[in-house]
Amino acid sequence: MNDLSNYRKSYEKSELLESNIPDDPINLFNRWFHEVEDFGASGEVNAMTVSTIGLDGFPKSRVVLLKKFSEEGFIFYTNYNSEKGKAIEANPHVCLSFFWPEMERQVIIKGIAQKTSENISDGYFDSRPDGSKLGAIVSNQSEVIPSRTFLEENLKKLEAEFEGKQIPRPENWGGFLVTPLEVEFWQGRPNRLHDRIRYQSQSDYSWKIERLSS
Repeated sequence: MNDLSNYRKSYEKSELLESNIPDDPINLFNRWFHEVEDFGASGEVNAMTVSTIGLDGFPKSRVVLLKKFSEEGFIFYTNYNSEKGKAIEANPHVCLSFFWPEMERQVIIKGIAQKTSENISDGYFDSRPDGSKLGAIVSNQSEVIPSRTFLEENLKKLEAEFEGKQIPRPENWGGFLVTPLEVEFWQGRPNRLHDRIRYQSQSDYSWKIERLSS
């Protein structure tokens, strides 16, 4: 057994107080996102964990990249026929989470996912490098394949087929918009007395703000 009980650190880089937060979580998320970016985070600041309830009844989490956020919500892109795409179609209740260790921060978002419009998916697909476009076409994400060579050979065939041509977006590939119902901000603090502020969406489109015990 690997005993990790002595893995500890003290969180002392910032604080999260009610006196210094906006009325809605998107503004605070925007502030935190760019503060982490300006701090010089070593990884991808837009990397987030997407958790879904699978068709087998088990939760499953995986890291994807956030591609856009606004007052409407958070957008990422995927193969709709993938495991997570099928899970979201069956149960659109999802959870997104961001962990930014450089600033000892975490954000957890509960929300409802729905497909973005085709023009939004087309616009983002068209902005991708050709290699990424072809990768989206050649990969039947989450499906069992015989080998990596199988993928690479299919990619070569597509490269020859679309040489000098426009590459269309596959119908089974596009975006999901996650509309937040609850957003929790976690700021590490000394002695494990962390700051946790939760925003909950209300029927009048306002946000209920509460502090949670660490």
